[in-house]
Amino acid sequence: AVHEGQVVSAQELTGLLQPLFTQNSRNLILFLQDRLSIDDFTYFSESYGNKNPFQNEILQSSPSSLVLPAVDCKATRYLLSVLQESGDWKLTNVTHLNVSQLEVNASNPNLLVVQLQPLASNLKEISALEAIAENDKIIGRVTMDLQERGVHFSVIYTAARPSRISRRTDVVAESRRKLMAAEEEDSLSYPPLNVTTGNYTCILFHASNFSLKANGSVLIDLTNATFLTQNVDISASECSDSNTTLSLKYTKPVNGINSLEIRFLMTNRFYEVSARRWSTLGSVEIVQDGEKFAKFNVSGISAPAEYSFHCQLVGTSNLYPARLVPSNNEAKNWDVFISKLQIQGFNIINNQFSYASDCTGFFTPGIWMGLVTSIILLWILTYGIHMIMQLTTNNRFDDPKGPALSVPQTE
Repeated sequence: AVHEGQVVSAQELTGLLQPLFTQNSRNLILFLQDRLSIDDFTYFSESYGNKNPFQNEILQSSPSSLVLPAVDCKATRYLLSVLQESGDWKLTNVTHLNVSQLEVNASNPNLLVVQLQPLASNLKEISALEAIAENDKIIGRVTMDLQERGVHFSVIYTAARPSRISRRTDVVAESRRKLMAAEEEDSLSYPPLNVTTGNYTCILFHASNFSLKANGSVLIDLTNATFLTQNVDISASECSDSNTTLSLKYTKPVNGINSLEIRFLMTNRFYEVSARRWSTLGSVEIVQDGEKFAKFNVSGISAPAEYSFHCQLVGTSNLYPARLVPSNNEAKNWDVFISKLQIQGFNIINNQFSYASDCTGFFTPGIWMGLVTSIILLWILTYGIHMIMQLTTNNRFDDPKGPALSVPQTE
């Protein structure tokens, strides 16, 4: 029994999943979405009438089912590692594009991780509805195919983070803002991607959203594949004291693209003006299907060699503080969006990011707005004091017993 408002911890989740590890048919399917909350099932099914995206009845037809309305983000974050450590599974990563090519050997325990279509935060609700409907079809296609083969299996449908953060009304106003910020920050956190050479880490890379758009229409969300399931090949990455290359290779990230490689080229040089070494991200390269080569020059991404670099928004838009500028014609066909980027390619200690040098300058828009407003108010105050000082008082007064006081116009 799950009580109202209860958030299932990592230890409780492990205990609830124990029957999956002891049953005879040890075939487990993990459907992983980027964002999902229990409220989505009622919100989308009630708001759009006949367009209910949840058509599968696998939950009702299952002989045993469990619904957990709220699970700790740390528990879902390490769910895949817990499943892998709990048994001798044969791990198979599946995307929604190659579901039809799924092959399962029922004689051995299988762990299938199916990457569902992401619900990008910048899309409208109707687009999110269509994405959820497409994911529901994928779930139905996989489960029906296994049932027709006579394979017994268990299913977990979850997400990396919640799509809706519950707002508690019983907290005081002073702590509400801090509580919401802490919940949102925790929901988006996961370990960074690390590249090791020998026994030490030479590259650390982290982002809350890592997305590309090809030809202005095809959205490629690489966040889950890079940081959660780590379904990415980093073997081509190179590290040295002066040059570092982070290579990210993806196989069939979307329909129509067989392979995609993204390279981050960093340098470490000594500058006599500052009398210290600086780490700079010089360029970003995208190679599609081993043929199409796109190169971007990077502006505004540098930090002292002992530091990591952090920026809230990095991409091809002119509005971002750190911008990727296309340097060839092929690069103009790509749009890059990276939020909360943090990267370090040199001098990594204890496998952790060093102090971050942020791309935001000292004078932020908020500071400029405060300065301009203060100057305007100060000018109004100065002008008012000046006008008050120009006021003069009468030096002669009317005497009721004498003749009337006459003041000439010239005075």
